[in-house]
Parts: sequence; C-alpha cells; structure tokens
Amino acid sequence: MKTVKIAGVPEHFNLPWHLCIENGEFEEENIDLQWTNVPEGTGKMCQMLRDGETDLAVILTEGILKDIAAGNPSKIVQIYVQSLLIWGIHVAAKSDYQTLKDLKNKKAAISRLGSGSQLMAYVNANEQGWEMDDLEFEIVNTIDGAVDALTNKKADYFMWERFMTKPLVDQGIFRRIDDCPTPWPSFVIAVRDEFLKKNPKIIEKILEIINKTTVDFKEIPEIDEKLSKLFHQKAEDIKEWLKLTQWSQKNLTEKSFNKIQNQLFDLGIIDKKSIFVETVKAL
Repeated sequence: MKTVKIAGVPEHFNLPWHLCIENGEFEEENIDLQWTNVPEGTGKMCQMLRDGETDLAVILTEGILKDIAAGNPSKIVQIYVQSLLIWGIHVAAKSDYQTLKDLKNKKAAISRLGSGSQLMAYVNANEQGWEMDDLEFEIVNTIDGAVDALTNKKADYFMWERFMTKPLVDQGIFRRIDDCPTPWPSFVIAVRDEFLKKNPKIIEKILEIINKTTVDFKEIPEIDEKLSKLFHQKAEDIKEWLKLTQWSQKNLTEKSFNKIQNQLFDLGIIDKKSIFVETVKAL
C-alpha cells in the first residue's frame, strides 16, 4: 500500500475526492490516499507542497502558478475545475458600505499572503481602475477569522467563494455587495516534483480514479441533497452551484497557460514568467 498525502479546501468542489476515498476506490489500487482539509486555502497549501507536508494539492490556479514562478518545486498535472470561481465580495452586514465604489482604499481581509483572497483583491482592484499599490490587507487565516475581522472593523471587506460564504449572508453576518469571477479555470491538481518523479504511475492512477467520478458527479442520485446537508447550504443554492460548476479531466494547455500567466503578469501578481514545461506535466 502506497501512502499519498493530499490537501484541499473543505469545500463542495472536493466532495468527489471524499466519495472515492469512502468507496475504497484508491485502496483497491493499493493507494492509501490521506486527505487533509486546509481551511486556510491556497497560500497554506503552497507552503505544504514546499515543505513536503503534502504530496498533492487541489489548489487555485492563480495561487500555484504564482508560487511555482517564485520557486515552488511542483508541477500542475491536471485542471480539476474548468469553470470560473465566483468570488463574492462581502462586507459586515451592519457596515455602511453599499457598493463596490465604497471599498476603494479600504482594507481587505485575506487568508494568507499569496492566497486566492489576496490575488483576487488585485483582480478586482484592476477591474475597478483602483491603484493596486493602495491595497491594504489584514491576514485572517480562515473564514472564521474574516468574520471576526469584519465584525470588529479590523478589515472592511472579504473575498471568498460565493456559495461557501452564502450561509454567513443568510445568517445576517455578512452582506454580499458584488461578485468577481476568476478570468481562468478555478482549480488545478499540483504535485511535488520529487514525489512525481518517483511515482508517476501512482499519480496517473489517482487521476484516472478521480476523473471517473467527476465526469458523472452531477448524475449521482440525490447528490444535491448530500451537498446541501454537508455544507449547510440551501437546496436552491446548491442546485445553482451545480449548474455553474464544470469539472475537468484534461491538462492545462500551453495556450491556456500562457494566457493565464500573461494576465497574472499584467496584474503585477507575478513579476517573472515561468516556462510551460517547467510548470505543467502531462501524464
């Protein structure tokens, strides 16, 4: 039995992994896939890959591309979710902020430096025509930290996946004033170089198993009810999320890679570009 460590956010996108683990599909192939939930998100997972704390990560595209360009010894082996990630822009329910314009020169709560919540604050600022050098951040680690920061006015707004944050909006803790979708596919699967070199066949098998589940995930009987219960979401929100979400079984093409990297460079999120063959590995 080969032990493989994998990390991902505790969100609905990753339920296919948990179903495969519960069904013993990896075990059947002599793979002991050990999942770690990382509520802190992409910045933390980049560090885990660098430190060898995880072998694989299901991670935001922009975050891992930025970190590989900065020296993270990992490769992207596949796109996991092709559809765009819809980031809700949230404020405290009782705050005076009503529109995006009100958030100019205000402080954004982010999970970590280099996280999606920080990178998307740059994307949003660019779209609004704000000076990106004026952006200020408050590191809050998790969504619970963001609740504390916004409620106690340590930060002014927080960008996080819209549907996962919806329960906080429904409870009257946050108010969503707008959305900011990613301009690229949302999640990819990244593997540490050292692990990939030694275990290419294991990675191939893991991808084969997860792809078999994601391709028909929406057809699983009562999957919307299961998601609704697990993630405390309203049934209509889950149905809308399922409609908008498209998993992928393909790798990142050189054309797509160049397009995303050029966007990140133009936004000032990365200051140097990496080469396709040093970033993406087709199996």
